[in-house]
Amino acid sequence: MKARLNQALAAIDESFWILPAILTAGGVLLALMLVRLDQSGAVPQWMVESAWLYNGGAEGARTLLGAVASTTIGIAGTVFTITIAALSLAAQQMGPRLLHNFTRDRGNQTVLGAFLGTFSYALMVLRTVRTEAEGAFVPHLALTVGVGLAFVCVAMLVYFVGHMAGRINVDTVIDLVSGDVSRAIDGLSADGPQSRPPPPVFWRDAVPVVDQRRGYLQQLDQSSLAKWAADRHAAIRLLVRPGDRVFPGAPIALVKPPVDGVEEAIRSATALGWDRSGADDIEFAIRQLVEVAIRALSPGVNDPHTAISVIDRLGAALCDLAPLRLPSGVVLHDGKAGLVMPAVDYEGLVDVMFHMIRQSGLGSTAVLIRILDVLTAVVSCERQPNRVATLERHADLVMEDACRTIANAEDLGDVRRRYRGFVAMKRSGAAGYLEAMADRETGCRQRSDPSAASSGEM
Repeated sequence: MKARLNQALAAIDESFWILPAILTAGGVLLALMLVRLDQSGAVPQWMVESAWLYNGGAEGARTLLGAVASTTIGIAGTVFTITIAALSLAAQQMGPRLLHNFTRDRGNQTVLGAFLGTFSYALMVLRTVRTEAEGAFVPHLALTVGVGLAFVCVAMLVYFVGHMAGRINVDTVIDLVSGDVSRAIDGLSADGPQSRPPPPVFWRDAVPVVDQRRGYLQQLDQSSLAKWAADRHAAIRLLVRPGDRVFPGAPIALVKPPVDGVEEAIRSATALGWDRSGADDIEFAIRQLVEVAIRALSPGVNDPHTAISVIDRLGAALCDLAPLRLPSGVVLHDGKAGLVMPAVDYEGLVDVMFHMIRQSGLGSTAVLIRILDVLTAVVSCERQPNRVATLERHADLVMEDACRTIANAEDLGDVRRRYRGFVAMKRSGAAGYLEAMADRETGCRQRSDPSAASSGEM
């Protein structure tokens, strides 16, 4: 139940219509409240006759409110049209999976809500205006507030133009998505030592649990599922993690020993959706960044600068991850391993970050050099040997691709020099890196041991 509640709250948070609906309802309630205040006679006569409040007649009030209502609803349509055009442009240039960054933008929602709220306010006040023949009532305070709201809408329109111009800038989008990656890394890190998961042979006689649902796993209530299993002296091994696809009729978990009600317990602790969500899925946020780089490197765009900007953000994310522990996938309850799930591993994250960019950037010297520069920066702050080995593997892949695809000897020499800098940083730190970077040579070498790289031999 908690997983489904979190899924609903996440959907509300990312929905485009919630804030405009709230502001529209707020405009209606404000109009009713101020009209009631005018009707009660609480507004002093001297204030009504002053220059601070509207003190005209009913006909003028109706004309004024009609102008406010018609103008605001017209501009609201323009705002909506511009938003749709920006969404279309973003989908074409940066990928459709980035659209939720525009739809959840509070600035766009606030602007649209301000115009709709002012329109609703003007209509609600307009219906209360009466001429002499109808009973002579003019809500002076409510009319004045309506004029003020009209000026607020003017300011919101100016803000909206500048805001949208910045939002469709690719660097702004990259910053937004890299922020999602940073938050996902913060939520992914584990505190303290982690329990090691049982070996695969432990699950040899476990019973598979089949799920007939379909979709992507968006939310998982780990603690409640671990408690359910531990209370029954059982262990559950999930075969999927947030972001994975669940196929109808395919096993979703293993349970040992068999326990009644495990299917319902898993359904209650999981929430599926039609698309991937970045809530508990760090790979989803990373893939959004990677998609921007891949589209930038496509032949129709050919924008290596955008790809380099993405590579820089990915490197910063890996540097943030360097001092952190990744969870082992074991969820304890009262010291018992009630739940084991697929763990996010460092090698998988680095593969997601760089494989597709490297493959799409074959032949682009600038992109390959930047990947090596970023790997060098990351290896300088990484201390875990298995992670360093992963970074070295990717540096070797970049060097091999460069030898195969770059024909210009000078360009190839630049890539090779960056590779020597990576090896020197890994072995000797910053001092060795400076020494390696001072030596400019050209040519290519096969994948070899670090000593050959540092000596400049092919």
